[in-house]
Amino acid sequence: MMSLLVLDYFYTALHLLIIGFNLFAWVFPVTRRLHLYGVALTLGCWLILGIWYGIGYCPVTDWHWEVKTRLGESHLPDSFVKYYADKITGMDINNVLIDVITLVSFALAIGCSIYVNFFMRRIPPQSIG
Repeated sequence: MMSLLVLDYFYTALHLLIIGFNLFAWVFPVTRRLHLYGVALTLGCWLILGIWYGIGYCPVTDWHWEVKTRLGESHLPDSFVKYYADKITGMDINNVLIDVITLVSFALAIGCSIYVNFFMRRIPPQSIG
C-alpha cells in the first residue's frame, strides 16, 4: 500500500512537472529547444496515440489512474487537469471548460515557443564598457 502512495505522489509530481514545462519552458532560453520537443511529444500522445485510445490520451494519466484505482479511487475523469482542478477547488468543474482552457493554454504555449525559437530576433549580448 505504501508503495502505491509513493507512486501516486510521483505521478502527481510528474504531471505537474510536465504541465509546467509545457506551459512555461519556452520562456527560458536554455529550455526553448527542449520545449519544442516536449510539446511535440505531448501533442503526439494526444493525437497519434489518441487514434487508438481517444483524442487527448496521456499515458502518464493512464498509469496514474491505474495506481489510483488500486488505491480505491473510482469515477476518475479522463483528464488529470480536471481531477486536480476539482480537488483544489472542491467543485465539479465542467470538463468541457477544463478541456478548452487546457487546449487554449497549450496552443498559446506552442505559439510562443515557435515565435521565440524561429522568429524572435537574436539580440547579441551587451558589451560591458
